[in-house]
Amino acid sequence: MLSSDLGYTTLLAGAEATATLMRGFTTVRDMGGPAFSLKRAIDEGVLPGPRIYPSGAVITITGGHGDFRELIDLPRVPGAPLSRAEEIGGSSIADSPDEVRKRAREQLMQGASQVKLTAGGGVASPFSPLDVTTFTEDELKAAVEAASNWGTYVATHAYTSASIQRSIAAGVKVIEHGHLMDEATARLMAEKGIWLSTQPFTDLGGAAVLPPAQQQQMMQVVNGTNQVYNFVKKYKIKTAFGTDILFSKQLAEHQGQGIVDLTRWFTPAEALIMATSTNGELLTLSGLRNPYPGKLGVIEQGALADVLLVDGNPLEDIRLVADPANKFIVIMKDGVIYKNIVPK
Repeated sequence: MLSSDLGYTTLLAGAEATATLMRGFTTVRDMGGPAFSLKRAIDEGVLPGPRIYPSGAVITITGGHGDFRELIDLPRVPGAPLSRAEEIGGSSIADSPDEVRKRAREQLMQGASQVKLTAGGGVASPFSPLDVTTFTEDELKAAVEAASNWGTYVATHAYTSASIQRSIAAGVKVIEHGHLMDEATARLMAEKGIWLSTQPFTDLGGAAVLPPAQQQQMMQVVNGTNQVYNFVKKYKIKTAFGTDILFSKQLAEHQGQGIVDLTRWFTPAEALIMATSTNGELLTLSGLRNPYPGKLGVIEQGALADVLLVDGNPLEDIRLVADPANKFIVIMKDGVIYKNIVPK
């Protein structure tokens, strides 16, 4: 993103979009990045891929999760050139309610179905550790107001109780991650009907490439995974299944393993419901900004015709969904069959 030719990166993204569809993911919610052109190409039939609910550039504060500048780029002065990540629509830096409002409106203008802000630090943040709380409540409210005016919602990247509670106070509807929340925060999410979109981090996985300090932060997230899913079950928090696959083709190839990992806390049926009909319910939060009106995640008359035919019964062996190349013998999206290897 920061150094490659944008044309080449976009071609890679197109190939990965096709691979994502062939792993059985017919719809994705992209939570920050330059996905608008890719979405258009898929929608127009230029290449096969999943439906994309795009957020556009992730909005961050100076030094926040999403600010990829070098220290030599500081101080930033009015009228200075945009950073590389901002130029290509990967992230957008905002440091006041007015700036946040403008950046949110820019994403909505380009077709964002929801707006994404980083309310706290992250594992891969160059400058903001996990414990940092970034946007002020007024700044978050500015984004919520802009999104609400367009009939949609704001989601925030937030791991800690402080960043989650501030997001909720500002009117944010979806929390991304949340692995470090405490019990009081989990209870608050349930009481307020706030969605949690999270993923099961069960080991360090791809974090081996990170510097030691960031590996330590990743371990905090891994250690918090069991607790957050226990809170989900205890308080019945509305929870969607997502991935957190960034910059790694190798990790993306194992998307389905995340559903398998959910069975440490849920039955195979519960895990599959979370990844299908529950996720479909979350996508309806985009309201009139929903780029694909229609019912997703269910097999019923009038719903969008997405069907996977599995060689075997995933209710008995959930590991089948982690082997799509061999076990998904039919893949249909919107009534179009993209794969059919049913034995004749």
